[in-house]
Amino acid sequence: MYRVFEALDELVTIVEEARGVPMTSSCVVPRGDVLELLDDIRDALPAEVDDAQDVLDRRDEIIRTAQEQAEETVSSASAEADRLMTEAREEAERIITEAREEAERTIAAGEAEYAEVTERARAEADRMVQAGRDAYERAVDDGKREQARLVSQTEVVQAAHNEAARIVDEAHEEADRQRADCDAYVDNKLAEFSELLATTLRTVDSGRNHLRGSLHSVTRAPSYDYQAQ
Repeated sequence: MYRVFEALDELVTIVEEARGVPMTSSCVVPRGDVLELLDDIRDALPAEVDDAQDVLDRRDEIIRTAQEQAEETVSSASAEADRLMTEAREEAERIITEAREEAERTIAAGEAEYAEVTERARAEADRMVQAGRDAYERAVDDGKREQARLVSQTEVVQAAHNEAARIVDEAHEEADRQRADCDAYVDNKLAEFSELLATTLRTVDSGRNHLRGSLHSVTRAPSYDYQAQ
């Protein structure tokens, strides 16, 4: 590059010292010397200058090619984003469907177990009530027989009635206790079922949030900035 500046200085000197043409602003310079200096300048210019000129000459083609590549990249990214979104929707629907089916199975199992437990409790309560009634009837019959045998002994008859009433009361109390135990058992099972449903819903919500985050990251379109100098 030093030779370039040196040759330019010599050209300036030649022009400044050249003989002027009368009545004009022109001058007469030695053609051979000027051409020789220009050849020196051309030879001294680095190859990067020619390469830069080639780039400038092909600027429109380079910009057009870059734009086409950018459009192709954006189109591919958009197609990939659409594919990922479709897969994400299908996965979300599959998870929701499985969760719904699992919830329905759990509800059905809970209802069946509740019905079975309730039926057993009712049967046991009925049995206890019936046993109390049978005991009461036996006590009444025994009392009647005892009354018939001991008509004058009213205290014995009263004691029989009291005993019969006590047996009936105990039978009713036992039936009430059985019903309370049944209700407590069913309530406990329903609480466990409610917790299972809550856990299932939290799992579904977590899956949906994860899918939303994935979709947000893949749908960001890349930007391209092309500038020619």
